[in-house]
Amino acid sequence: MTTAAVVTPHHLSAEAGQTVLRAGGNAVDAAIAIVTTQGVVAPETCGLGGDLFALIHSPGWERPRALNASGRAGSKADPARLREEGNHEIPLDDQAVVTIPGCVDGLLSLHSALGTRHLGELLAPAISHARGGFPVSDEQAQAFTAHLARYRDNPAVSGFYPGGAPVTPGAVVRRPELATTLEELAATGDRDVFYGGRPGEDIVAAVGGLITQDDLHLSQAEWVEPIGVEVFGHTAWTMPPNTQGYLGPGSLRVFELLQPPDDPADPLWWHLLIESYRALAWERDDLVSDPSTLSLPAAMLLEERRLARAAATIGESAGIWPRSLGKVTGTAYMCVCDSEGMGVSVIQSNYRGTGSRFGAARSGFLLHDRGSGFNLFPGHPNELGPGKRPLHTLSPTLWTRHDRATWLIGTRGGAIQPQLVAQMAARVIRAGIDPAAAQTAPRWAMAEFGSGTSSTLALEPGVPDEVLADLGRRGHEMTVLGQPQPGWGPVSVIGLEGELPQAAADPRVATTSALVIDLS
Repeated sequence: MTTAAVVTPHHLSAEAGQTVLRAGGNAVDAAIAIVTTQGVVAPETCGLGGDLFALIHSPGWERPRALNASGRAGSKADPARLREEGNHEIPLDDQAVVTIPGCVDGLLSLHSALGTRHLGELLAPAISHARGGFPVSDEQAQAFTAHLARYRDNPAVSGFYPGGAPVTPGAVVRRPELATTLEELAATGDRDVFYGGRPGEDIVAAVGGLITQDDLHLSQAEWVEPIGVEVFGHTAWTMPPNTQGYLGPGSLRVFELLQPPDDPADPLWWHLLIESYRALAWERDDLVSDPSTLSLPAAMLLEERRLARAAATIGESAGIWPRSLGKVTGTAYMCVCDSEGMGVSVIQSNYRGTGSRFGAARSGFLLHDRGSGFNLFPGHPNELGPGKRPLHTLSPTLWTRHDRATWLIGTRGGAIQPQLVAQMAARVIRAGIDPAAAQTAPRWAMAEFGSGTSSTLALEPGVPDEVLADLGRRGHEMTVLGQPQPGWGPVSVIGLEGELPQAAADPRVATTSALVIDLS
């Protein structure tokens, strides 16, 4: 095959990946260029101050390689302080919401293990855009306008507030401080330039010492065993906890066990897929935590007997599942394949849109707020604690058949990511719908899916009337929205089973891009 493909949430990050592939880089090289460029041109989604997860597969491998580059809480994290101050969850304006950013450790680990090109070459597109400027998108202008009071005086994003006013669509933004940070990293490839240098000092200062310089000496990137399940004739792979990624593949296997109809327009298809998700998701908050405190071994989350028991609980009406304990109240998913059949499913995030209100002042990037994924329940597996990783919403998937990658599917969307992954995968893999057509199909989402909740759905316009009527009869409470939802994506998808890759971008976000690249 002489064809590669890239799907990203921004055309400039897609073009960065294309440049690397045309220069002879592999899919991992391209992913590094894509992630760093996305963080420059779309800091409302991700950046160096966030976390990263990646799944990689190359022909002949028995299973994908999985990289968890999510950061740990600082050694000074203190849940007792927050409880004593009367908090029931971590306040978003408290420095405890910031965990150590894992992105840079993740990028360097990817490069060291599987990269083939010089790091400076891979970071060049990001540096060029940071130094030379890029046009502001509508979504970006809306994000920084909405956060005017939060960021106007934050030097980490000063370029987005020229003269103290938020940028407007089409304006050109330059990020020279971030360019310098990337140039220093590109010159050495040494993590200490970032974590032990000026950026690290900025992180420690921004969070008032809750993260210490000693904390930053420990790498946040770890190669882990992926978890997977056989479904639709493929193996669906995802990240193990501390992510919720198992919910997408797991609910699809429950769905398959229920022997759904073949046609996605059949109302029963919708009911069974919704209930398959809910049958697993009700206990997410008690099962996802730092790997060291898991209440159930990661491999058991997708164990066949457990999924079969969930399937057996699903009936003709919307159900309510048992109660559990806790409740946890911006992301960029990107995928790329090269001409040799290597696929990379990578996701990087600042979490709540732009992330926290704290930034690396001299280094040009915002810090994420992944610490809000912890809870404050004493003794809970996901209680905030020094050196722990929080519950993560990031849910990339990579699908294989035999020893070949077949599908790369993922999305942004916070807690609803697995719902969106399951809907896309069911359409393109189970029903065989063309990915571009599947991208335009109306989606559903549920904001509340914990224990004891009823089925309360929001749906995009275009759901057939007979489906709405049937779901209503089955006890699903529904709100039909007036337009497609940009926050329910963008979903990125690449299919690798044909002679040419099938790459499809999500029309819900104007900046998204899908490129099929002829390298002959």
